[in-house]
Amino acid sequence: MTTSEQYTPQHSTGSGFGARSTTADVLAGTDLTGKLAVVTGGYSGIGLETTRALAGAGAHVVVPSRRLDVARAAVADIADAEVDTLDLADLDSVRAFADRFLASGRTIDVLINSAGVMACPETRVGPGWEAQFATNHLGHYALVNRLWPALADGGARVVAVSSRGHQLSAIRWDDPHFRLGYEKWQAYGQAKTANVLFAVHLDRLGRDAGVRAFAVHPGEINTPLVRHVTDEERVAAGWVDAEGNWSLGFKTPEQGAATQVWAATSPQLAGLGGVYCEDCDIAEHAAAGANGVTDGELDAEALTAGVRPHATDPEQAARLWALSAELTGVDVFAA
Repeated sequence: MTTSEQYTPQHSTGSGFGARSTTADVLAGTDLTGKLAVVTGGYSGIGLETTRALAGAGAHVVVPSRRLDVARAAVADIADAEVDTLDLADLDSVRAFADRFLASGRTIDVLINSAGVMACPETRVGPGWEAQFATNHLGHYALVNRLWPALADGGARVVAVSSRGHQLSAIRWDDPHFRLGYEKWQAYGQAKTANVLFAVHLDRLGRDAGVRAFAVHPGEINTPLVRHVTDEERVAAGWVDAEGNWSLGFKTPEQGAATQVWAATSPQLAGLGGVYCEDCDIAEHAAAGANGVTDGELDAEALTAGVRPHATDPEQAARLWALSAELTGVDVFAA
């Protein structure tokens, strides 16, 4: 069996961490001095906590941002963070960012695709693409392909931030851009499934170059990501009570960022990749079940721990990679 044919089992490593572990917990004793990390969305929510944690452990962190002024203000107190322009919904912007980075001659040790949108109103970007699929998946797909020389030189770990929301929808091969009718939660679910499938196939393609990829579910966290979810939807989903108090099951940003930081840095994952992680460990497979969307309403109780088989199927992952290459016109692994 060749290296490229080996797969990491979707089973717990017994990491010793859990849902309430923080970035400080998973980085205890870790020295990232001399390492370079790129964190998309690294100026808001769990992305900001990720930037702060990695820089605090000694890494230099590049924070690509669509809103430069906001990003600069957010990371102003982080000495080892730099900000550059990137709009994931604009492939020209992705190319320009990658070109600038590659021209600097630096290598990448960690790339965390943390930026994203959730359950937004129907929005079209580029050539009419659905915005959640385009921003959460296609923009990051193009970014990784454009940055490949720096990733390969660094033997990088790539972390795709997915969600338990992947259980809301598999890839809609017949209508990935929801041109036949938009449903915001299914669009979010499809994008999060795409994040997992992307990590599965990138790991298969990149491991011979020393690049390993992981997908993560950070948990439920009250961050700006939920801005498009109405108060009524938050109550119906059990996120808040009638008085607006957030569920005790929600994580703090430091806890929410912990799984992606663990996936990006932990020696417990040496030689592993292509798997979905949650609560700072590799997750188990979840049984197939209801997709968690009924008549356009989110049924959060239908979402379970673990990863659904539709998100880790290697054939589906290869098919998504081919579709993404066709849509973006970029595939560094093409023959």
